[in-house]
Amino acid sequence: METRVLREITPLGDNDFMYVADRHKKEFDYPIHVHDVLELNFVANAAGARRVVGDSSEVIDNLDLVLITSPNLEHVWEQHECKNDDIHEVTVQFRLYFEMPTSPFRYNSHKSIFRMLVRAKRGLAFPPEAIMLVYHRLVKLSSIEERFLAVQEFFFILYELSKFDDARELATTAFAKVEVESESKRILKVKNYIDEHYKEEMSLEQLAGLVGMTSTAFSRYFRQSTGKNLSEYIIDIRLGHASRILIDTADSISEICWRTGFNTLSNFNRLFRKRKGCSPTEFRRKYQKTKVIV
Repeated sequence: METRVLREITPLGDNDFMYVADRHKKEFDYPIHVHDVLELNFVANAAGARRVVGDSSEVIDNLDLVLITSPNLEHVWEQHECKNDDIHEVTVQFRLYFEMPTSPFRYNSHKSIFRMLVRAKRGLAFPPEAIMLVYHRLVKLSSIEERFLAVQEFFFILYELSKFDDARELATTAFAKVEVESESKRILKVKNYIDEHYKEEMSLEQLAGLVGMTSTAFSRYFRQSTGKNLSEYIIDIRLGHASRILIDTADSISEICWRTGFNTLSNFNRLFRKRKGCSPTEFRRKYQKTKVIV
């Protein structure tokens, strides 16, 4: 099987910083795709549509705002159960080399934007309060004729969004192929170990021992630091790797199950459906719809 995802050609020229598309449409009809530029995508009047970002699949409410800063993270908004025929979409595609050592976003004054851009490598969905805060600026962005002022306004939007720590990362680190990050050296050490040994059996006692903590203390510390208990985190990492293999190979479901550390096929299927909202076979089928690379 050759899995192909549309590689979108951006309208941005070599000397352009950003491109803004503000449109009203009756339905979502663009296939799942990737592109080499960063993207902030706003959608209104689309309750019931399905947003797919990497291995995350969610049915959205009336308003949706997602930032994607990884050039090869697959994404799409699908019609699904959306009944509205006046969907409003504002897409901002832009170039920003924020991870370069000389990037101004590494300065303290820009730190909140930098952290947001790093988190958005997995796709970042913003809460309703954040959307409402920047809504009026977003919908006016395409009407600003002076380019410098348009860029200035866009950076202000990014700054306002960077204040919302409750924005949610969508794709798993394993699927998005991004480095695991953590402010805690202990947590980072454990996360890296899990990412390297996810195919193997791991116990709470074993991982706690890696960082010189008791099982009880480590379990509490891990949950406080990540928002997940240890078993949930390991399952998410394994499912992220499984999702990527489903897309990139023709391996059977059972083979992928064993390769990613699950003990039984029934348990793998159950957990996959619970986390992704569909079976592994259905997930693979979604990524096989597009057969042409542009």
